Amino acid sequence: MIKIFAFLFGSFLLYASAHAADGIRIGVPPAGGHITLPLAQKKGFLKDERVEAEIIRIAGGVATAALVNDEINYFTGITFPVRAAIQGLPIRIVACYLPAPPFVLIARAEIKSVQDLKGKTMGVAEIGQGPDVIGRMILKHSGLDPDKDMKFIRAGGSEGRLAAMNQGLIAATAVPVPWDVHAKKMGFHVLAKAYELISYPEVGLVVTLRKIKERPDEIKRVIRAGIKANRYIRTNREPTVQFQIDWLRIDRELAVASYDALSKVFNDDGSLPEQGLGLIIEEAKNLAKVRRDVALSEVADLSILRDAQKELGIKGK
Repeated sequence: MIKIFAFLFGSFLLYASAHAADGIRIGVPPAGGHITLPLAQKKGFLKDERVEAEIIRIAGGVATAALVNDEINYFTGITFPVRAAIQGLPIRIVACYLPAPPFVLIARAEIKSVQDLKGKTMGVAEIGQGPDVIGRMILKHSGLDPDKDMKFIRAGGSEGRLAAMNQGLIAATAVPVPWDVHAKKMGFHVLAKAYELISYPEVGLVVTLRKIKERPDEIKRVIRAGIKANRYIRTNREPTVQFQIDWLRIDRELAVASYDALSKVFNDDGSLPEQGLGLIIEEAKNLAKVRRDVALSEVADLSILRDAQKELGIKGK
């Protein structure tokens, strides 16, 4: 009897161990485009994949170091890690959840088109960061040469740049959704929506090379949870709006505006657009003054994503 009990108890332990949830830490910038994995945690998609996740709010500048030092296991930003990978850090993008930049270009009321910005001043937070990079890309898309046709000055965060526009110090700026709601209330208007014009992956999943080697199954399950969360976002407006209110600590008006702008920008398969990634690589090379060619494989490894897609019945694109 004792032997039977011991056998059953041992079998139970082995079963529990095999089905135990993996404990991980996911670094997430507190911005509207980065709700995929926080929502996956809230709605149980991570738990369904046997992953117990701690969501840590962290900005891109310090997240890369935290990732390499194992202080976090995953990070959802893409642009900073691309720069770090090009400079030799052992990290890779393994999935993408938001393949377009959640930014809009806004301008003072007297400016009616992007072309009207020629010779004017654009405000940015920092040279080489989101508002600067995306603003330049919109200008190029509209036929302007940012280096010749525009002047760029540092004007602080989104609130500071709107204030600078209000004072007439700058003519335009790029701001993340839903800051365009504030801009419209101040009498400014939207000239262009980057997420309708440009492929430029902003949000995804980044891990270390060691994680890819040692825990590919865990990565696959996190990727799957993210894809399920994105599909939920795209088809469940009201609960996603409420989640944004809670997670981002914003009011309903801003949450609704953010959802209506971006809900269909979130992809439903985790795919990383090569053309958009190529743009990020070129920007990163310019900032780091890297002259050599950089292969996509130096910054991304999509082999695990393809396995996850296959298991979910997603055909390769």
